[in-house]
Amino acid sequence: MNPIKNIAFIGLGNMGGPMAANLVQKGFSVTAFDLSQPSLDQAASNGCEKAASAGSAVQGADAVVSMLPSGEAVRGLYLGEGGLLQVMDPHTLLIDCSTIAADDARQVIAAATDRGIHALDAPVSGGTAAAAAGTLSFMCGGEDSAVDRARPVLAAMGANIFHAGAAGSGQVAKICNNMLLAIHMIGTAEALQLGVDNGLDPGVLSEIMRASSGGNWSLEKYNPYPGVMEDVPAARDYAGGFSVALMLKDLGLAMDTAAGSASSTPFGALAKNLYQLHGGDPDIRALDFSSIQNLFRRPVGN
Repeated sequence: MNPIKNIAFIGLGNMGGPMAANLVQKGFSVTAFDLSQPSLDQAASNGCEKAASAGSAVQGADAVVSMLPSGEAVRGLYLGEGGLLQVMDPHTLLIDCSTIAADDARQVIAAATDRGIHALDAPVSGGTAAAAAGTLSFMCGGEDSAVDRARPVLAAMGANIFHAGAAGSGQVAKICNNMLLAIHMIGTAEALQLGVDNGLDPGVLSEIMRASSGGNWSLEKYNPYPGVMEDVPAARDYAGGFSVALMLKDLGLAMDTAAGSASSTPFGALAKNLYQLHGGDPDIRALDFSSIQNLFRRPVGN
């Protein structure tokens, strides 16, 4: 098949917007669509062409990349009457980077395959910083031919491309990863607060644990304690980043998957409960997931 040059990008939020911008920077022609006009305007300022609808965005596209917040949104975009699969050219490659249930991904990929369209699920890891830097990790599910064809597109947005297995496998890998992320973020926040409550400087304690057996990604890249690390959500009152609401969604997907396979995930269940407790207020649910630190912090004066 001909090389991919023209890409339709659907979904321009905190992750999708920077991803689309990186595709432009790497020489792809990107036509973008989002229901949010400010997000669409930002994409245009980054070099994307604005489309009036998702359907018009895919006209003439060699590949369609989507980054949406839920399985319902993905199914609505691609399936049924008026769905993109009804108007996409059979030679178009479908790359869905949303984090959704594996069964939803399999349903979309099966429907695409029925029309002769190459499709894969390719959820991402790395957060908004990696999306902006073009260093995301992609966890792909689908046929070898679809993944191989997608590699140049994914390489323009990420540093690591993994083929996890058949359709839906990328989603399974993603929820396993995010369940572990939630667990070690909670553990990191708990340990840091224990040290602070006993007179340690959180920066010094972080340095000690990073170089010791407690080292982990949350400590090294995404420290949850304010004032320890620059350019992370904790440095800006937990604004931006990967929201508590999205973490709760992913933990819910993990628990649903565990129930389907009769897997034992006690730490995953506890992590979901703690994030549910932390995110009882809608304003908190909009904060970055590292704000779980506040669940352990004592009120001033205590």
